[in-house]
Amino acid sequence: MKRLIYLLLLILPVLAIAQEETVFSVYFEFDKYNLDEKQGNNAVAFIKAIDTARIETIQIFGYCDDRGKDAYNFKLSNNRANTIRDTLIGRGIKNKIIVTIEGKGRILLEEDIDNVSEARSKNRRVDVVVNFKPVPPPKPMPGFYTALKKDLIVGDRIYLENILFERGSSKLTAKSRLELEKVARLLQKYKNLNFEIQGHICCTPSFQKEAIDKDTRKRELSKNRAFTVFKFLVSKKIASTRMTYKGYGNTQPLGKGTEYDRRVELVITKA
Repeated sequence: MKRLIYLLLLILPVLAIAQEETVFSVYFEFDKYNLDEKQGNNAVAFIKAIDTARIETIQIFGYCDDRGKDAYNFKLSNNRANTIRDTLIGRGIKNKIIVTIEGKGRILLEEDIDNVSEARSKNRRVDVVVNFKPVPPPKPMPGFYTALKKDLIVGDRIYLENILFERGSSKLTAKSRLELEKVARLLQKYKNLNFEIQGHICCTPSFQKEAIDKDTRKRELSKNRAFTVFKFLVSKKIASTRMTYKGYGNTQPLGKGTEYDRRVELVITKA
C-alpha cells in the first residue's frame, strides 16, 4: 500500500513537473505468474492514476528469484510480464505504446543479504516502466503593443496610439488616416492575422457605459469608432473576413488620460 501511495504521488503531478519516467512493481508468489485480487486492484489503481495522454512508451520487465534453472526462470519471468501486459491492455492501455515485454530470468542474491526470504519475495516481480512525453513549455501570455509585428499571438492587444478621435466624434482625422494607411500596409504583409477592432470612449458617468455620437445622435460612439476603422481597412483591401468590430464604451480605460481613452485597439483572434 505504501508503494502504491508513493506511485500515485509521482504520477498525479506529472503535468506540473518534467518527470521522465516512473516505475511500478507487481510482486508474485513463488513459481506463480497469475495475479491475485489485491495485486489486480493495485495494477488497476496504477492504471487509473496515469494520464494516458502523457504516456510515450511502456516497458514491462519480468523477474524471478534465484532458485531454479535458467531456462525455466526465463519462461516464468516472460509469463509474468505477459500477465501484466494483458492486464494493462484489458484496462484500456493501447498496445502500440507497450514497446518492450521481456522476461529477464532470475535475480541472483548478494552474498551479504540478511533476510533471504524478503529479498527473494522482492525479486519475484514485474517492473512496469512508464516513460512520459516531455512537458510542453508554457504558452506565451498575450501582450500589449503599440504596433503590429510578425510574431503576434491570439489575445495580443495592439493599441493604435495615433488613431485618436475628437470629443464625441467617430470621424477619422487627417492624421489618423495617415496612421491607418501604415496599419493597412502591415496587415497586407501579415496576412495570417485576424483581429477584432475595439472602440473605446472616455468621459461619461460610470453608470453610463456608452456615449452619444454627435453625428448620428445615437448612444453608439465606441461602436461607431470601431466601425469607422473597419470601413477604412476594407477600403484598403483588407478582407472583411479577417475582421470583426465591437464597441466597449468606457469599460476599459488605460489610465493615461482622457485623450488616450478615445481610441481604437486591435485584438488578435487568429495568428
